[in-house]
Order: sequence, then structure tokens, then C-alpha cells
Amino acid sequence: MPTAVEEVCTTSDGARLRVLDEGPRDAPVTVVFTHGWTLSQRSWDGVVDGLPVAAGTEVRTVRFDFRGHGDSDPAEDGVASIDRCADDLAELIDQRVPHGRIVLAGHSMGGMTIMALAERHPHLLDRVAGVAFVGTSAGDLAAPALGLPAGPAALANRGERAFRKRLATARGRRLVKRSALLRPGMRWLLFGRRPQSEHVAATAEWLGAVHPANMAAYRESLAVHERAGVLGKFADLPVVVLAGTADRLTPFAHAQRISEQLPGARLLVYAGAGHMLPLERSGAVTDRIAELVRGAR
Repeated sequence: MPTAVEEVCTTSDGARLRVLDEGPRDAPVTVVFTHGWTLSQRSWDGVVDGLPVAAGTEVRTVRFDFRGHGDSDPAEDGVASIDRCADDLAELIDQRVPHGRIVLAGHSMGGMTIMALAERHPHLLDRVAGVAFVGTSAGDLAAPALGLPAGPAALANRGERAFRKRLATARGRRLVKRSALLRPGMRWLLFGRRPQSEHVAATAEWLGAVHPANMAAYRESLAVHERAGVLGKFADLPVVVLAGTADRLTPFAHAQRISEQLPGARLLVYAGAGHMLPLERSGAVTDRIAELVRGAR
């Protein structure tokens, strides 16, 4: 069989999700990656590429674009939510990885999806041998501070809510045609010190390709995501929690809250890194996931 296959996974309600399946199908461990809000499965490229060498063993990796992201179908009205992402993840595992040990790695909304998976499909945790929560949160996302003083932060959140209402009624399939216009904002919001220009450009392109109405609906779901009480389901698993000190969206306090609920988890903080740890610190993220893979064997 080929070692890398790009396919379409059709869900129980007919949505077509773009899946990238890499590595030997009989590998002892499969790592399933989930990406962040407005991003793409390609945000994990650097981590996936280096994982077999870092782990010192054969590894299979599976990742997919959430609905309304990348090359997957947009979500129908009322479907774009973290809950639906978790259901899609469960279906993907059942269809593509029905047997064997699994490591789950989730960035941002992808980490929240893993939390929702534990809440909605707890039986799947029986096969999970490790979890990486990367730049993510268990809640308190309704009005993020964005690293700003209280007044400017409140103003920014009011503006975002107004923009969200406009997006909710948008009829297009893509947020913007010229993603280069988004780069300055992405540079400030998502990255830490001295990001690589190609990383900022790629992130802007992923955002530009997001389905606008879905983007708004997912943001509503993020605002009501409160799953600190679910974290206990991971208590008996090896867990790493990774955070950047310059993360404006899910700052260190969010990672600390996760680790407090999971005293056995390993918390690692990266100085000067922003929200985009899979890009900004791909080597370090790869090494931490590789440790989970070795433990799973």
C-alpha cells in the first residue's frame, strides 16, 4: 500500500471530509491530529514530517480538515460546532483506524475537539495511549483578553461580535480572495517573536479559505466551550500540555488550568512563542508527540 494517501471520508450525514493518511497502515501506533479554528490539517505538516525520525519507529498519521476548513465540505446550518467536530473525529477513527493504539494531538480548537470526544464518545479513550494538548483551552473563551488592557480588549471583543454577526449571514464559500491582506493581523494575533514569513503567509491563506458562515458558527461554539470537568477522563493517560508565553488567544493561564485538572500531565511552556506552536516550535512539538508514541509502544 502507498505510504501517503489523500482521501475523502464521508460522514454519516453525507459531509465529505478531506483526509491525509500517511505511514504504514500496520504501524504499531497511529497519531490522529486535529487542527485549530480557521486553520487546516496542513498546519501539522512540519510535525508529521519529522515524527518517524523523532519517535525512532514507524508511525502512521491521520489528519483531516474540519467542515468549512481546507478542502472539506462546509457545514450545513446549525452543524458547525465543536460537538460536531468531535463526532466527525469519532467517525474518522471508526472508519480509518478501527484497531490498534492511538495518540491524539490537538491544536487550539482541535484540542477542544479531543475534550468533546471524551465527553461524547468516551469508549474511544480505551484505545488512546497518549494525548497532546497544544495551544488550547478548557473554556473561558467568550471574551479573550488578547494580551490587551481591559478597555481595548473589551472594544476588540465588541467589534469581533459585530463582525461575527455579519459573517453568519454571508453567502460566499471563502472569507477573502486575497489572503495577503490578512497577514499583518495574523502576525499580531497568532504569532510570537520573529515568526517566519512563510508561516504567516500560510496561516493567512488557511484563514482566507474558511467558509465565512461556518467561521462565525464555530466562534459561537468556542464561546460556550466549557469542558474543564471533562478533563478528568484523561487522568490515567500520558498527557502533555504545550503553551507559548506570547499566545494571545489561549494564553498560559489556559494551559495551567488544564494541567491543574490533570496533575499527572506534563506542562511545557515555550518562551516567545505565540498561538501557532505547530509552526513556531514544530521541532519541540514533534519531540513531545514522539515521546507519547514511544510510550504507546
